[in-house]
Amino acid sequence: MAQTFAAVTVAAATGAGGSKRIPGPPGLPLVGSLFDLTRRPLRTYLDARRDYGDVVRFVAGPPGLRAEFHAVFSPEGAHQVLAGQAANFRKDNSFYDELRTSLGNGLLTSQDGDYQRQRRLIQPLFTRRRVDGYARAVGLECRALADRWRAAPDGVVDVAGEMSRFALRTVSRILFGSDVEAAVDVVHRSFPVLGEFVLERGFAPVRLPLSWPTPSNRRGGAARRDLYAVCDRIIAERARRAERFGGAPGGPDGTGGAHGPGGSGGAEDLLELLTRARGEGGERLDPDELRDQVLIFLLAGHETTATSLAFALFLLAKHPEQRRLAQREADAVLGGREPQAADLEALPYLTRVLKEAMRLYPPASQMGRRSVEESVVDGHVIPAGAQVILAPWVTHRHPAHWEEPDRFDPDRFLPEREKARHRYAWYPFGGGPRACIGQHFSMLESVLALGALLRDFDLEAVDRGVRLGQGITLQVKSPMRVRLTPRG
Repeated sequence: MAQTFAAVTVAAATGAGGSKRIPGPPGLPLVGSLFDLTRRPLRTYLDARRDYGDVVRFVAGPPGLRAEFHAVFSPEGAHQVLAGQAANFRKDNSFYDELRTSLGNGLLTSQDGDYQRQRRLIQPLFTRRRVDGYARAVGLECRALADRWRAAPDGVVDVAGEMSRFALRTVSRILFGSDVEAAVDVVHRSFPVLGEFVLERGFAPVRLPLSWPTPSNRRGGAARRDLYAVCDRIIAERARRAERFGGAPGGPDGTGGAHGPGGSGGAEDLLELLTRARGEGGERLDPDELRDQVLIFLLAGHETTATSLAFALFLLAKHPEQRRLAQREADAVLGGREPQAADLEALPYLTRVLKEAMRLYPPASQMGRRSVEESVVDGHVIPAGAQVILAPWVTHRHPAHWEEPDRFDPDRFLPEREKARHRYAWYPFGGGPRACIGQHFSMLESVLALGALLRDFDLEAVDRGVRLGQGITLQVKSPMRVRLTPRG
């Protein structure tokens, strides 16, 4: 039935002016668009939308190793790929293959029955009530960060590096509770190496066997082993502790003991909850699956949040009027206390600031899928087996949906203006059945941290521009320095 429907839709689109040959840049004679996509992918996508429209065909690589893929830039096309025709667009490309190999078959990378089972087990851990319980961990890390900032030499910090470490410490505290120190240094050191390794192999025209002792394979393998070892060690210690206390996770009273997210007792950290998660038939995550989920949460829970927070702070450091509005709201709501989950609803301007930062600098600036059957996306025929790229970086700047798209304007996200826009004109958390399970946590952590830091510090940009790169997520490749002035 689905195949018949798809065939009818394709035939109708072709008859109505759809074309099997999608327009795109010719590129260079021997390598197509390889150099442009390697050296400046975000600029290349923006230029392609301007010159060729909302669905663009790229070819890249030398003859015999040439790859072809289709980039979709419109909100309508993003909706069709992620939601309307989600079953037809799978995470089956070489990048996701490498991500699975290096970081396991967790919620970000799994598919079909594995994904459905994992989602059922993990979804209860990300309800609003559960996530709100992690606010205390955010407050503890905000306090430690503010103390360090007050001692910064010359009052200057690089917010990209600072937010990366802050977000990593926060998600590690929520995952591991008081075991946070055992993981942070290893993850901080190993993730960038492994991320570069995954990206390099995911987009290589020829992938050498992992068993070959190349310098890249040795570096990637060492980083992977270090990450696996620290996660396995913490998981095994939790299992031994549970046995010691008669099967009650975390402590003799089964409450998580001293291992809650705040590290001071009485609350369960996420690893405790993952360990105890059960399906309707009693199924659970085995130790390897636990490790896979932990690694995915560490990746998704720190790189994306760090990028959003860094750019929100940097943009406010360059825009004094918006910064003063944000500080006025933070002062009124937070006063002199630590932020709480209930404060999120009382910080609408800070929420708009964060959304605008994520519009201009979406951490997941591009997403990949593979089509199963021939289908129609935004009026264009996508062949069966085609590689498809979605680019929030471009969609978030689409001139048909965003006036003066490069201008920083948090009020774009006033409720009435959001309601008037296409749902997929802004989609930093993806969409459809594979939308990010942690988006409420990301917003909670980011808005509360932003409020606490703006309450405590004035910010002035030292660097005016930023050099960007593309890793697993959007990467900052140059300093993002701001000068801090403690506020009374």
